[in-house]
Amino acid sequence: MADRDALPLPLEVRARLAELELELSEGDITQKGYEKKRSKLLGAYLPQPSGLEACMAHERRPPMAPSSASRYHRRRSSGTRDERYRSDVHTEAVQAALAKNKERKMAVPMPSKRRSLVVQTSMDAYTPPDTSSGSEEEGGQGEGTPTSSQGSVSMEHWISRAIHQGSTTSSSSSSTQSGGSGAAGRLADVLAQAHVGKSENHSAPPDVTTYTSEHSAQVERPQVSTVPRTTPKYGNAELMETGDGVPVSSRVSAKIQQLVNTLKQPRRPPLREFFVDDFEELLEVQQPDPNQPRPEGAQMVTIRGDPLGVVTNWPPSLEAALQRWGTISPKAPCLTTMDTNGKPLYILTYGKLWSRSIKVAYNILHKLGTKQEPMLRPGDRVALVFPNNDPAAFMVAFYGCLLAEVVPVPIEVPLTRKDAGSQQIGFLLGSCGVTVALTSDACHKGLPKGPTGEIPQFKGWPKLLWFVTESKHLSKPPRDWFPHIKDANNDTAYIEYKTCKDGSVLGVTVTRIALLTHCQALTQSCGYTEAEIIVNVLDFKKDVGLWHGILTSVMNMMHVISIPYSLMKVNPLSWIQKVCQYKAKVACVKSRDMHWALVAHRDQRDINLGSLRMLVVADGSNPWSISSCDAFLNVFQSKGLRPEVICPCASSAEALTVAIRRPTDDSNQPPGRGVLSMQGLSHGVIRVDSEERLSVLTVQDVGTVMPGALMCVVKPEGVPQLCRTDEIGELCVCSIATGMSYYGLSGMTKNTFEVFPMSISGAPISEYPFTRTGLLGFIGPGGLVFVSGKMDGLMVVSGRRNNADDIVATALAVEPMKFVYRGRIAVFSVTVLHDERIVVVAEQRPDSTEEDSFQWMSRVLQAIDSIHNVGVYCLALVPANTLPKTPLGGIHLSETKQLFLEGSLHPCNVLMCPHTCVTNLPKPRQKQPEIGPASVMVGNLVSGKRIAQASGRDLGQIEDNDQARKFLFLSEVLQWRAQTTPDHVLFTLLSSRGAVLSSLTCLQLHKRAEKISAMLMERGHLQDGDHVALVYPPGIDLIAAFYGCLYAGCVPITVRPPHPQNIATTLPTVKMIVEVSRSACMMTTQMISKLLKSKEASAAVDVRSWPPVLDTDDLPKKKPSQLYKPSNPDTLAYLDFSVSTTGMLAGVKMSHTATSAFCRSIKLQCELYPSREVAICLDPYCGLGFVLWCLCSVYSGHQSILIPPSELEVNPGLWLLAVSQFKVRDTFCSYSVMELCTKGLGLQTESLKARGLDLSRVRTCVVVAEERPRIALTQSFSKLFKDLGLHPRAVSTSFGCRVNLAICLQGTSGPDPTTVYVDMRALRHDRVRLVERGSPHSLPLMESGKILPGVRIIIANPETKGPLGDSHLGEIWVQCTHNGSGYFTVYGDEALQSDHFNSRLSFGDTQTIWARTGYLGFLRRTELTDASGERHDALYVVGALDEAMELRGMRYHPIDIETSVIRTHKSIMECAVFPWTNLLVVVVELEGSEQEALDLVPLVTNAVLEEHYLIVGVVVVVDIGVIPINSRGEKQRMHLRDGFLADQLDPIYVAYNM
Repeated sequence: MADRDALPLPLEVRARLAELELELSEGDITQKGYEKKRSKLLGAYLPQPSGLEACMAHERRPPMAPSSASRYHRRRSSGTRDERYRSDVHTEAVQAALAKNKERKMAVPMPSKRRSLVVQTSMDAYTPPDTSSGSEEEGGQGEGTPTSSQGSVSMEHWISRAIHQGSTTSSSSSSTQSGGSGAAGRLADVLAQAHVGKSENHSAPPDVTTYTSEHSAQVERPQVSTVPRTTPKYGNAELMETGDGVPVSSRVSAKIQQLVNTLKQPRRPPLREFFVDDFEELLEVQQPDPNQPRPEGAQMVTIRGDPLGVVTNWPPSLEAALQRWGTISPKAPCLTTMDTNGKPLYILTYGKLWSRSIKVAYNILHKLGTKQEPMLRPGDRVALVFPNNDPAAFMVAFYGCLLAEVVPVPIEVPLTRKDAGSQQIGFLLGSCGVTVALTSDACHKGLPKGPTGEIPQFKGWPKLLWFVTESKHLSKPPRDWFPHIKDANNDTAYIEYKTCKDGSVLGVTVTRIALLTHCQALTQSCGYTEAEIIVNVLDFKKDVGLWHGILTSVMNMMHVISIPYSLMKVNPLSWIQKVCQYKAKVACVKSRDMHWALVAHRDQRDINLGSLRMLVVADGSNPWSISSCDAFLNVFQSKGLRPEVICPCASSAEALTVAIRRPTDDSNQPPGRGVLSMQGLSHGVIRVDSEERLSVLTVQDVGTVMPGALMCVVKPEGVPQLCRTDEIGELCVCSIATGMSYYGLSGMTKNTFEVFPMSISGAPISEYPFTRTGLLGFIGPGGLVFVSGKMDGLMVVSGRRNNADDIVATALAVEPMKFVYRGRIAVFSVTVLHDERIVVVAEQRPDSTEEDSFQWMSRVLQAIDSIHNVGVYCLALVPANTLPKTPLGGIHLSETKQLFLEGSLHPCNVLMCPHTCVTNLPKPRQKQPEIGPASVMVGNLVSGKRIAQASGRDLGQIEDNDQARKFLFLSEVLQWRAQTTPDHVLFTLLSSRGAVLSSLTCLQLHKRAEKISAMLMERGHLQDGDHVALVYPPGIDLIAAFYGCLYAGCVPITVRPPHPQNIATTLPTVKMIVEVSRSACMMTTQMISKLLKSKEASAAVDVRSWPPVLDTDDLPKKKPSQLYKPSNPDTLAYLDFSVSTTGMLAGVKMSHTATSAFCRSIKLQCELYPSREVAICLDPYCGLGFVLWCLCSVYSGHQSILIPPSELEVNPGLWLLAVSQFKVRDTFCSYSVMELCTKGLGLQTESLKARGLDLSRVRTCVVVAEERPRIALTQSFSKLFKDLGLHPRAVSTSFGCRVNLAICLQGTSGPDPTTVYVDMRALRHDRVRLVERGSPHSLPLMESGKILPGVRIIIANPETKGPLGDSHLGEIWVQCTHNGSGYFTVYGDEALQSDHFNSRLSFGDTQTIWARTGYLGFLRRTELTDASGERHDALYVVGALDEAMELRGMRYHPIDIETSVIRTHKSIMECAVFPWTNLLVVVVELEGSEQEALDLVPLVTNAVLEEHYLIVGVVVVVDIGVIPINSRGEKQRMHLRDGFLADQLDPIYVAYNM
C-alpha cells in the first residue's frame, strides 16, 4: 500500500477515500465494491505498472504478516476511528506498542478447526489466505472473492502447506512473526534430540508396538533393522519419528513446538511471596513492588458546589408545575414523538398531559379491585412497561402515578419469556411488591401471549395485572374528583432500576424532595428557560434521559423532541436534522450518537448547529468519550457548532447527576484535559505523563459539582477515608438531590447512601451522610471533576487496578473494523486460582476469515499487554449478534459472563493465555537428594513406623481336601476329572438372548482336547514346546483348544480375533502377537480363518507371512496315540500377551507351577467347589480374565457360566439376568461391563424387577482390573441395583498386573473393603496424608480386595529400592509362587527388564526375590481383623508408574486430572490427558453439537488450574469414541498421544494455550 504515500493525492480524493473506508467498515458496501471504487479513484494517480500481474499485486491486500504495518498506516491516515472508544493518542499508542512487539517476535500457534465448524462460523466467502494476494503460484488470478471451490480449500491444507513451505507465508504464526515455523524436517531433529537424550525408563516392559494401525511389528531396540517397517503417509502430512519411536506428523507437533518456543520467551517476572495454603504447595501472592508509585499529595478537601439559587417562581413540587402549565398554557407543546421515518408522529401538549395524567391517576386508584378493597393505595409500587418509541404514553403514566401518589418503577419491555436479565428485573418487581403493570395499547398487543390470549408469567416475575393507560380505555373521573397536590416531601417519588456487575438488579428510591431539588439543580446549571426546545436521544425511562427529557423539561415548560433508538438505527443523522429543523437549543446524546452522526454526515450541506447552546454528553464521564467529542467538534465546527457547547456530564443511579460542564459564553476557556499514566492509574495514583506516550489515558473534565452539593473522593476499598490530591478514589456526594436507598436492602443502603468519609486522622469530615457514586476519579485544579472509570468495571489483577472500558478501547484501537463489530466487545474478569483473570469477548464479522480473526486476536493480546501491563486470560470471538443484549442494544455484561462460566457462550474462536497470565503457581518441586539406607532404617525405627509389608494366608499351612493338589499339571487334573466325574458340567456358554448356546462336561472337554492334540501333531507337525496362537471368539472352542495344546505339549497363546468391521486397526495387533510370540501355527474357527486371508486383511497386513492356520471346526475322528506327559513343572504352560495402558505389548511366561498355584489361590480365596456356579463376564484373552474363563473350573471343578462381554452391547441386561437365573453367588466382570450396565440399565430397574431379576444371592461381584479402583463407578452400580437385592458390600475390585496376574481379590471371607480419603496434593509429592471425607482436595481410594493366599507384598521406593513405612506411597512389590517367570520377547533382550521379575531390596531383607508391579500404592494397617484374627492390612493402589506424569517436579496421575475435567461440563463424555514436551495435552470427547466445542476450552483450563495447579498446554476436542480403550476398559493414553501427533484423530477443535 505504499502507493498512497508515494503520491501527493489531492485533498478531495483523500476525503473520498476516507469515506470509502468508512462505508466498508460500517458494512455499507462490500469489499468488492470498495476495491472497485478505490481503484477508480486512485487510477489516475498511480504510475502504471507493466502487465496485469503488477496491477494485481498493488490492488490486493497482502494477507500475511509483512504487510501489516503498511495496512496500519493506511488505516490511520484515512481519518476513520471508532470514535466512541478511540483517541488519537490511544490509537498511536496501540500501533507503537504493536510495532515494538514486532521486534520481539511472538508466535501464536493457530488453533485447528474441523471444516464443519469453520463453515458455520463464517460466510461462504471464506477466503484462503493466498487467493487474495498475488503470490507466484496463484498467477494473475481474477479479482474479488474466490469461487466456491477455492473457498472450500481446507484449512488443514494451508497449514500444512505453510509449514512445508517454511517461511514464505506462515499461516499458523501470528501476524507479528514474519519468519514462519521452519521446515518440518528441522523440527524433527529438534524433537528427536530432545527425546533420544532421555534415559530409558526401566520400569517398562519392552515396547513392541506403537499406534497399532501403523506398524506391523516394531521393537524399540537396537535391532530395529531386522523388522520390516512400513510408514504409511496420512493425508498430506509426512510422518516423522521422534526419539520415542512415536510417528509425528509435521502439523500438530510443529504447532506444539511453536508453542513451546513461544512459552520459553521471557514472561512477566513471577510474583515473590507465598500465601500458606495449609500445605507445602504454596500459591504465590503479590508483594507490593517497592518502586511502585505512591500518592504524595496533601489530603484533599471537600469541594462545595454553587449555592442552589432560590428562584421565586420555582414550583413547590413537580406535580404543581404540571398543574400550572396544564392550566395556564394548555396549548404549549410538551413532547413531540417521531416515527421510524423521522416524521413527527404526535405532539403532546401540556393541557393533554395534565388531563390524561389525572385520568390515569383516577383510574389506577379507583378502578382496580373493588371499592372496599382497591388494588392500589398511595405509596404502592407499580411497574411502567413502555417501549422506547412511545415516550408520550410513558410520560402520561409517570405523571399519573405521581398524581395518584403511587410509586412508578419504570422497566424494559420483556420481549420473550427468557429475556437477558429480565429474570432479575422480575426479582426486583417481586421484592418491591409490584402487582400492577401499566403499559400502552401497542405494547400490550406485542407482549407474548399464551394459547388463551393471556399474558404468561415471565420467568422469575410476580403475577401481574396488566393495565392499559390509553385514554380511550379509561373512564372519566367525576367532576368533583381532583388529585391532591402537596409540596414535595420525603415520600418516594419513583424507583429507578440499576443492573449491578453480577447481573443482579437493584431499585434506587428517589424521594419527591430529591426529585424536585435535582430538577432545580439541573435547571440552574444548564440555564434552562421556559419554552426552550430540547432534542433527546437518550432512554427516557431512566438516568439522564429521564431527568432532562421527562422531569426537568416539565418543570420549565420546555418542548422535548424525542428520537427513538429505532430511528437512530435507520438514520443516525436524525437527531442533528431535528436540531436544525426545530432550531433546538439543547440536545442530550451519548458519544455513540455523535459517532454515528460522524459516520453518516457525508453530503449533508444544509446542516447548521448554530442554534445549539448546550450538547449534553450523557456518558461524558467515560474516559473514551473524549475522542468522540473531539472528532465531532472537528467535523461540525464548520457547520456552526461552537466548542463551548459540548457539555459532558457524569451521573449514576445512586447519586443522580454528579457533575456537569456548564455551557459558557466564553469560548476562550479551554476545557480541562488530563494525560495520565496508565501505570500510575493501575496503582490508583495520578501521574501526568509526558514522555512515555505509549500507555496513557487522556481524560476530559465533566465540569464542576452540582449546585447545592458537596463532593469528596474516598478510597475505593475498606474504610471511607479521604484520598490525597494525587490519588484516584470513588467520588462521593452529599446533597438532597441523590437517591435515598436500595429498595428493601438496608445493609447495602447503609454502605452506599449513608457513608461518613473520614480524614486521615480518623475524624468524620461532616455530620451529613454522603452517597457513593460508583464512579472512580479525582478532583482537579479549579474544582473540575475528572472520572477515570466505574467501580463496576474495576478489575484487580495481581494487586493492580484495570478498567474494563480502557481495555475495550485498546482492543478497538487494534484495527477493529475488519474483524469485529464496534461496541460489541465485552470485558470482564473471572476468578481463577485466587486472582482475577481478564476475559475479552467480541462479536466477529461474518466475512472475516479464520486467519484474520486469529491475527487480530494475537495483536489485541500484545496491545493490551504493552499498554496495560496485564495479560488477557481468554480472548473469545462469537458469531455476529449472539451476545446477550440490553434493551437499548448494548451488551449485557453479567449475562455474557454467566454464559462464559457455564460454557454456553458458543464462541467461534478462542485464544487462552494461561501461561502468560498465571504467575502465582506454586514453585516447582525440587527433588531431595537421595537418603542413604542407614538413615532410612534409623528413621523407620526411631519414629516407630512398621515397615509396610503384608501377606495373604500361607498356602502351605492351609489344610483342605484339595484333590487337585496331587497333580502338578492342569492337563492331568482334566484327565482325572474326566475319569472320576465324566458328566459333571464345567462350562456353560450363553447367547445374547440368555439361552444356553453350548456346554461342556469334563469328559466332553477331555475328548475334544484329545482330538485337537491329534490334529496338532498330524496336520501341524508340531514338536513339544512349540508355540500355538489361539485366535477364537470368547467361548468353548477356546477352552478346548487350550487343553488340546497342553495335551500335545505345545504352549498356547490366546489372541483376540480381529474385529470384522475394523480389520485395519485390529488385525495388525493379531499379526504382531503371532510374530512376537514366535507361534509355529495358528488355530481358529473356519470363519476367522477365512477372514485372516481375506482381501480386506491383505490391505492391512502381509497375509502370505501367516504361519500355518488350522481350523478346528472339523476335527479328526481319531484320538492321538498317546498324550504328552510333561515332566518338569517349571516349563512353560502358556504365554499371557497383553497391551498395557501405555501401549506396550508384553508377553509374560507362565510356568505349570505358577498356573496351578494361581488356580489354588483363587480356589481358596473364593471357596470354589464342584457344587458352585460362577458367572464370568470377562474377555478371556489375558490376565485374570483368561484364568477364570479357562483354568479355574478345571482345577476347582465348579461350573463356569460364560458370558461374552460383546453380547452385552446387544442386550445390556444379559449378565445380571444370568446371575439371577442361575442363582449365582460369585460373579466376575470388567469395568466396561459395569459401565454398560450402569448406563444401559439405569432407567430399567423397575422393568427388570418385574421380570424377576433378583441379585440378593450374590455374595461377591468382583471387578477384574489392573488399575486404581474406579470408586465412582462401583458406587453408582451398587446404588442402582440395590433395589434389586444387590448388597453394596458384595461389590469389590481385584488387582493384578503384568508380573502377577492377581495380587488381590476380595474373596468370600474377610472384612469388607475399606475406603480412605487422601490429600491429592500430598500424593503429588509421593506422600500419603489421610484427610476427612469432603475436605478440599480430598480423593477417595478404595482397597483393591484382599491379598490372595501365598502372596507377600512390600512397598518399596521405586528409585532407591528401599523399603517404606506403613502409609507411605511407593511401588508395590510382590513375591509369590504364581508370579510370572519373565517376559517373552523376540530377541530375548530381557536384561533391561530383568528387575521386573527379580528385584531385591537395597537394604533390610536383601535376600528375597521380588517382582515389581510398576504400580504406586500404599499399605495401611486397619482396625479390622481378618480370618486368622490378625489385624487386617489394606492395599490401596494409586496408579501406574508408567502412566504417571512428571510435571513441575510433581507426580500427577492422569485419572485425577481427567475426573476434574469430566465434571466441568455436561457435554464432556470422556477425557484423557498425556504430557508432550512438558505440555499437558487434554483430549475431551464431546457429546452434543460441535458448536459447544470451543466452550470447553476455558472450562477445562480453569478446572485444571484450580484443582491441580497445572496449566493446560493443548485442549483437543474430539468425537465420542475417539479415546482408545483396551478390553479391560482402560484408556490407552499413549496410543491416543501417537494418534494425535500423527494427525489421525480428526479433532473438532484444537486449542493451543499461550
